[in-house]
Amino acid sequence: MPPIPSPRSSGFTSTTAVPLYFVAYGQPGPPPLLVLHGGPGADHAYLLPQMLDLARDHELLLYDQRGGGRSKTDDRAPITWRTHVDDLDRLVGELGAEPLAIVGYSWGGLLAMLFAIEAAAERTRHKPSRLVLIDPAPVTRAYREDFEREFQRRQSAGSVARLRTELAASGLREHDPDAYRQRAFELSVAGYFADPSATHDLTPFRVIGRVQQSVWESLGDYDLLAGGQLDSVHVQTLIVHGRQDPIPLASSEAAARAMGATLVVLEGSGHVPYVEQPAALFAAVRDFLSRPS
Repeated sequence: MPPIPSPRSSGFTSTTAVPLYFVAYGQPGPPPLLVLHGGPGADHAYLLPQMLDLARDHELLLYDQRGGGRSKTDDRAPITWRTHVDDLDRLVGELGAEPLAIVGYSWGGLLAMLFAIEAAAERTRHKPSRLVLIDPAPVTRAYREDFEREFQRRQSAGSVARLRTELAASGLREHDPDAYRQRAFELSVAGYFADPSATHDLTPFRVIGRVQQSVWESLGDYDLLAGGQLDSVHVQTLIVHGRQDPIPLASSEAAARAMGATLVVLEGSGHVPYVEQPAALFAAVRDFLSRPS
C-alpha cells in the first residue's frame, strides 16, 4: 500500500453537537469537493490514498462522520440519518464549502441523496450544487435486502474460501503479521470486488457496529423512490456504478431516472472502483465536473 500523505490542514468542528474530525487536501482556490465516506460508522481514511487523485484539480475536504474514526463519541444517544444530515449541514457552513459539490461513496452516496432531499424541502441551511454518487448504497430497503443476500453469497463462495485457505497455509501469520492482517482484512471484504482474487491496496478500516445499526434502524423500511423524494432533487448529478457491484445496478438506475442524473456503468468493477477501475472512475468524475453549471 502506498502511504497516505499528511493533509494540508486538519481539525475538529466546533459548531456540531459532537466535534467532527476533518482534513483538507489540495490547494484552496478551485471549487472544493466534500467527500462523504461509507459505512455508516466508518471513517474517511479508507478512501485514501486513491481518492486523492481528485485533489490534483480540487480542494478535497473529508471528515469522519459522527460515531466513527476520530469523531467517536461517548454519547449513547442514537445516531440517525437525520443526525448525519444535520452534522453535514453544519459542517458545510463551518468549513465554507460552497458552492457545495458533494462526492458520496456507498453509504455516503445515500447520505448525499438524503441531504439533497432535505435541502429541496428547505429543511437545511445549505444546498448542494452538484452531486457525484459513487456506487451509492441502495435507495430502498428492498434493494438493500437484495444486496445483503448477494454479498453473503459471494463471501461464502468457493473462490473466497480457497483464498482464505491459501492464506491460512501460507505461514504469513508467523513470518509477517502485518501483511497477514492486511490480507485477512482484504478477504473479509472480497465479496465487494468483481474479482475476489484481485482484492488489494485497501486501507483497513473498522465499522462501529452500534452506529451502523442505529442509522439503518432510523431509516426503517425506507424508499427514496416513493412520494416524490428523489424526484424533488434538481441538482446536476453523476452516478457511477460498477457492473459487478453486489449492490443492484437497478438501484442506481432507478435513482438516475428519478433525479435526471447521468449514469456511468463501469465494466470490470464491483463496489470499489477507486481500486478496481480508478482511471475510468476519475475520468468520468472529471468529465462531469468540467461541465458548465
